[in-house]
Amino acid sequence: MSGARTWFVQQLDAERGRWMLWLPVAMGFGIAIYFALPSEPPMWLGPVLAAAGVAATFLASAGTAVRALCIGLVAASMGFGLATGRTADLAAPVLGRPLFSINVEGRIADVQRLPDGVRVVLEAVRLKGRGVPLPEMTPVRVRVSLSRGAPVIGVGDRLLILANLSPPAGPAAPGAFDFQRVAWYQQIGAVGYALAPAVVIEHGQPGGLVRTIDGLRAKITVRILEALPGPQGGVAAALLTGEQTAVTREINQSMRDSGLAHILSISGLHIVFVVALVMGCLRYGIALVPPLALRVDAKKFAAVVALLVALFYTALAGAPVPAQRACAMAAFALLAILLDRTALSLRLVAWSAIVVLAAAPDALTGASFQMSFAAVIALIAAWEAAGRWRRRWHERIETTKHRWLWRAVAGLGASLATTLIASVATGAFAAYHFNRLSFLGIVANLLGVPLTGFWIMPWGLLGMLLMPFGLERFALMPMGWGITGLDAIAAHVAAWPQAAMLVPSLPGASLWLLTLGGLWLCLWRRRWRLAGVPVIAAGLLLSPGPAADLLMSEDGRVLGVRDGHGVLQVASRRTDRFVVEAWARRTGQSGARKWTASAEEQALGLGCASGLCRWQKGPWHVALVSDEQRVAEACAGADIVLATVDALGRCRGPRLVIDRRTAWHEGAQALWLEETGVRRLTANAARGDRPWVPNSSSRRMALMKAPGA
Repeated sequence: MSGARTWFVQQLDAERGRWMLWLPVAMGFGIAIYFALPSEPPMWLGPVLAAAGVAATFLASAGTAVRALCIGLVAASMGFGLATGRTADLAAPVLGRPLFSINVEGRIADVQRLPDGVRVVLEAVRLKGRGVPLPEMTPVRVRVSLSRGAPVIGVGDRLLILANLSPPAGPAAPGAFDFQRVAWYQQIGAVGYALAPAVVIEHGQPGGLVRTIDGLRAKITVRILEALPGPQGGVAAALLTGEQTAVTREINQSMRDSGLAHILSISGLHIVFVVALVMGCLRYGIALVPPLALRVDAKKFAAVVALLVALFYTALAGAPVPAQRACAMAAFALLAILLDRTALSLRLVAWSAIVVLAAAPDALTGASFQMSFAAVIALIAAWEAAGRWRRRWHERIETTKHRWLWRAVAGLGASLATTLIASVATGAFAAYHFNRLSFLGIVANLLGVPLTGFWIMPWGLLGMLLMPFGLERFALMPMGWGITGLDAIAAHVAAWPQAAMLVPSLPGASLWLLTLGGLWLCLWRRRWRLAGVPVIAAGLLLSPGPAADLLMSEDGRVLGVRDGHGVLQVASRRTDRFVVEAWARRTGQSGARKWTASAEEQALGLGCASGLCRWQKGPWHVALVSDEQRVAEACAGADIVLATVDALGRCRGPRLVIDRRTAWHEGAQALWLEETGVRRLTANAARGDRPWVPNSSSRRMALMKAPGA
């Protein structure tokens, strides 16, 4: 045992130069622990743990692994404390129940162009109508989809809208995507849709730098969509302003299936294109003027301008997490050029992660953060690991006759390798978050990335420069031709057999193991890093567990059953495309249809008729009722009753009755029928006592302590 300990300490000491890379990992670990807790921790816990870590750091011997672990404890405590503080700082009222036909007045904070309409986020909200909450309990922000015929609007305008509002939707099933948590950190307390065209009360100008940039983004998006009114306009807006809401559903799906979805999200690829174009144009432009070239350090001057452009482009795109990471890395790399240091290293990634997590700790839980950092870490780690091989290859090319040919081969190989590495690094996270794996992304990326970098983005940037003169159409039209080609590549590859595959949801433990194993493999340099491979394999091999037999949506309107073949089917009068697709996707199924009993089941008296479905698994007799008049009939002879109408208090015989009011209070329901009993899990119970969970004590406490409460 002592020998293994000595070996471990020796390996750790030999990797001393890499210890810093684990600082953001520790910080992220603290944030992850915060979000994994079953109840909201006290505000003082993070600072107290950080103080204890600081004290332990001073007591530990300098330069030892013990001191490094103490510093890691401080970083983890800081991450924990930052997440706790941000949750409390953003506490804002959330609508308690749906409101119908009310007047919503507010100032536009954001405009989102959809393929079939416009969606706005309003702030400084006033609600008028029957049942509206008191002014102090009115949501800070409200998101409303406008009806057709909406007037020309912009950020800063004040609108009056007749709308239906409801609280932000919870998970479609226990463990599914939690929009309520996302809405909490955006201070969106209600969502809804307009019943009539909005009325502009007054046109205004956005106040403050952030609102000014938001307004500029909205105006540029409108100009792009006017110049490219078809599907190409939505893609162009996504590439230039980060506004993905105008991208059609079909293009989004083909991009995902072909592995090109990352192109639609402004990230490292786009920031690199912008920085490279700006630096290249400036350096060559200065070189064309000999007197200027002799007096100006073209490389450093171009780096300064490129940094400013990268910051502006990131802000214009709304600063999504991948763009934040890419911009932070670009800033550190350009500063390294100014200081004559190495511009590409994992240290830049580490500092970028620290900046992003410090600014928005909740970003850690999102797919954007996880996938963007996973891809960059894997690519730089592979670049470092292949250093000796790259030098040998370069020397061999320089001694051959047809150097241009071998350089082209090397470039093609590098493109294939980077695509493969990035796809492998992000594949598990894509499976966890989206239940989808793309197998032919390497082909689509080999064609789509060069097309984007050498044709689409240059024309797009030229179009941005021409907008002040009203000449953007001359550049956006060629950009649209390139986008048509990109869409064709995505559609063609997505149509190939087995281009993408749906997979069941991975358990939460898989994400922990995959992350730990991947970081261990990439952040260390010595052979012991290979110990990360079996950890990754264990994460991939963990079983997701059996799928639920019965499901109910959080609004109590949709019921689902899983037949003997494991296929999900809808067993209620109403259906909801989003909910049903989420249920099906979590088990690796492409969709669900209305339940139709087999002849064998019908012979046993099972099946659906006039708002009542009867189903059986093992000893359990289940009734699923959607008709108020058939509740008593459903309860007769059933062990379990799921009702989209009020049924509690009206059923005496069944062992378990779950109706729509139960779902309203507890969230989406999932039931597993086993020989020994019924296992039941609700969305609210799975999330615990957290501020973003309706009816939780943590929410009440957070709102009581909120600023201005």
